Amino acid sequence: MTNALEWVNSTRSLARRQRSLGPGSAPFNLYPPKTDGDECLEYPGPYPLEIEFDLSNLPAGYFARQTTSGLEQWQEILPALAPQLSLGEGGTPLIESRSLGGWAGCEVLVKDESRNPTFSHKDRLNLCTISAALAAGAPGIAVASSGNHGASAAAYAARAGIPCILITANGTSAGAQAFMRAYGAAVVSVPVETRRELLLRVVRETGYMPVSSVTERHTGNPFGPEGYKTISYELFCQLGQKAPAAVFAPTGYAELLFGLWKGFNELKSFGLIKEIPQIVACEPAARAPLAKAVGINADFAEVEAAPTNAFAIACTISSWRGHLSVSRSGGFARAVSDEEIADACAESGKAGLWPEFSAAAALAGVKQAVAAGRKFEGPVVAIQTSCGFKDPPGPGSRVPEIEPTFSALRSALSKEYGVRI
Repeated sequence: MTNALEWVNSTRSLARRQRSLGPGSAPFNLYPPKTDGDECLEYPGPYPLEIEFDLSNLPAGYFARQTTSGLEQWQEILPALAPQLSLGEGGTPLIESRSLGGWAGCEVLVKDESRNPTFSHKDRLNLCTISAALAAGAPGIAVASSGNHGASAAAYAARAGIPCILITANGTSAGAQAFMRAYGAAVVSVPVETRRELLLRVVRETGYMPVSSVTERHTGNPFGPEGYKTISYELFCQLGQKAPAAVFAPTGYAELLFGLWKGFNELKSFGLIKEIPQIVACEPAARAPLAKAVGINADFAEVEAAPTNAFAIACTISSWRGHLSVSRSGGFARAVSDEEIADACAESGKAGLWPEFSAAAALAGVKQAVAAGRKFEGPVVAIQTSCGFKDPPGPGSRVPEIEPTFSALRSALSKEYGVRI
């Protein structure tokens, strides 16, 4: 990589500073990323930050000229992106399915983020976080993750030529561990409740930049959610310069949710859309802290760590970003059961899609919302954040082994699949 200051100044980015999402919108220098948040005595934990841009210099007709794929086409309204770091993220398809629409009860489109380089939406986030690490001169990155985020961070760190220390949780599947190690990350496993404190110690001892949250009340890396804005930009372009009625997204700490809201909020500020679509959080019902917070009209909520197969979004504390995204968009939160998610997975397969279990929470949320009486004036979008190979194989996932005879084949097809030949 070239000298950090040289490449940052040579980009077209209009990013100017970091800004607190708390009262007063306290400003901070653009670099280094302030990952410990903005402390406030009136809120039980620090507020996260966002990136502020000088959009007065945005070229006229900016969105009308966007014709290529990838995040670099949006360089002006993203933080500086490091040269030669992109792996081809973004530009994912928006898929229409009559079968899914009939099942869900409304016009639903699937934004398939599994088409990204490491097969999840996290690549948009980590193009921005690893760029920020390079801009700040960090000697490496550190991350606590059990899957998509860790693998993505490791891939972009490898691309950037900087080390990655990755702390995963005991019980993480062998496949997920192999996935994270494949990119050269130094991966270790600890009890899940100890990861954050150990991550914080690594950051303090090494100067590595964290790309996952070091605070109990999630603050994360301010640069990451900026990458998710590009999903909103793409949806606007894919829908013919229009916004959908609502966007449903699998939700953990709600960085994706916030990026979606911010992207559409910028489109509104440019005068390109009249209303921000409803941003809808879809959480596993076994936990669902944001749904609880919305239900009691609170800024945040905490829940018990009940078991769920939607482990990628299984959080116990809701986030300030989630609160802002839902409230400012007029959206809502859905708590979907593992059974509803499994049903959404099965229906997706019939439509030619294979979501990760957690990723199918969005589609499950759409069906649940419609069944509860929600009406939408226009199409809704379900974000499929990742693909099914990320899930560990479960009981009954192996195919039947049979004798190599036609009669055995016919019997197995009838018994296992209801197919008669």
